Amino acid sequence: MGHRKLSIAIAVLPALVSMAQVISVPAERELKVSKAEVVSLAVAPKGDRLLVGLNKGAELYDLETGKRIFALPYNEDGGTAVYHVAFNDNGEYAVLIGHSGKRVVWSMKTGKPEPSLVQHRWVPDPRAVKAMGLDMSNSTFDRFYQQVEVKQGDRIVQSTKGGMVNVLDAEGMSVQKLEQPDNKDQHHVPPVLLWQQWLLTGTDDGRVLFYTVR
Repeated sequence: MGHRKLSIAIAVLPALVSMAQVISVPAERELKVSKAEVVSLAVAPKGDRLLVGLNKGAELYDLETGKRIFALPYNEDGGTAVYHVAFNDNGEYAVLIGHSGKRVVWSMKTGKPEPSLVQHRWVPDPRAVKAMGLDMSNSTFDRFYQQVEVKQGDRIVQSTKGGMVNVLDAEGMSVQKLEQPDNKDQHHVPPVLLWQQWLLTGTDDGRVLFYTVR
């Protein structure tokens, strides 16, 4: 009888382990940006600044203090949402890409847009942008989001509508869900970004959440 109990305990143990939290909740840190939908995220190469793409332009923040450094307006082809943000290798410039694929580069030193993309060979060309899935024909309710899925070891962290983030194991089974009860926009698909020990994601009301990854 004792052996049988031991066997049951050993069989149950892997199931308990698989259900353990992969991402520690609640979020350890919260950065408040403008009251807008957080659409994309990028951390500068030095790890000192955070670029936040919103449905109304983008904003650059100091990661240590949480203070806003620059507001980066975006209004290209009738769209203000920034679906993709990225820094160049030394963090001196950043690119913003909207729904039509229009690329705009900003100087992170002056907070001003660059007049030409010719010298910025690090910026994805139109063909690469199209491969990302950015498409002017996307409707408001069928938005294309960058950074909707990242790998963490043998797991996949995946965002879904309603502001939820789902953690899947190697077999594709859900092991954890991060839900945002305050989410009002049921079409909001939050960006996900792994950086150092953090999982960063964003809300539909202007917050960037930092979760510790185990």
